[in-house]
Amino acid sequence: MRTLFALAIALIAAPGPALAADAKPTPTTTSVPAGVKNIVIVPGAFVDASGWRVVHDILIHKGYTVPVEQPRVETLADDIDLTRELIRQQDGPVLLVGHSYGGAVITVAGNRDKVKGLVYVAALEPSEGESVSQLLGSMPSPSNDIASTRDGHLYVQPSKFQADFAADLTSNRTDFMAVSQAYANAAAFNATVSAAAWHTKPTWAVVTTEDHALSPDLQRSMYQRAGSKVTDIKASHLVYISQPEAVAKVIEEAATSVR
Repeated sequence: MRTLFALAIALIAAPGPALAADAKPTPTTTSVPAGVKNIVIVPGAFVDASGWRVVHDILIHKGYTVPVEQPRVETLADDIDLTRELIRQQDGPVLLVGHSYGGAVITVAGNRDKVKGLVYVAALEPSEGESVSQLLGSMPSPSNDIASTRDGHLYVQPSKFQADFAADLTSNRTDFMAVSQAYANAAAFNATVSAAAWHTKPTWAVVTTEDHALSPDLQRSMYQRAGSKVTDIKASHLVYISQPEAVAKVIEEAATSVR
């Protein structure tokens, strides 16, 4: 018994095979993407920025830097300033991505030399002198379930949220989004755009063909006017949640196309 015990101790204490003297650990490397490496995402109203998590993760694993803004949607000017600050913080050229109301934000904020292109994902793409409200009124959406608070803030009626915004997501997810939505100040929607970057910058756009919040026909009209390269995706307004891979693919195509 003592002999077996001593043998077991010896085996435990025995050193493993030694590494070669010149052996070095293999470093973990992240590929460096071609084109623009900084992608600033500006979400729309009524939802929080966390919905962009999967798109964000797809892109950062490919080597991109991807800050995601949380718009306040109190005034358009404030959200433009916040986007400009994120642009300033990036080391090198920037691609802007906007969803819904965020499209109006990047349209103005994109008038910076560092911004090389813009991507509109089911987004408003206004021209000078136009507002979000004006564009929405020019071609009515399939639904009209926006309500107003006493102090002039807007929200989507919770009972209509899934049908209008995210019919291709499960109800257990949209039910929470409906009751946790961020209210938007009507003043932000009524503010007019001072300058439209798409006149001088290349643009890409995603048309959400099953969108009940932003008319697909209005999307096509704005994108055609701006000369945007359009991709159709059969999805709801929250396409970046229901089909993040497809959205990330459009963004990556834009990022690799500009310098």
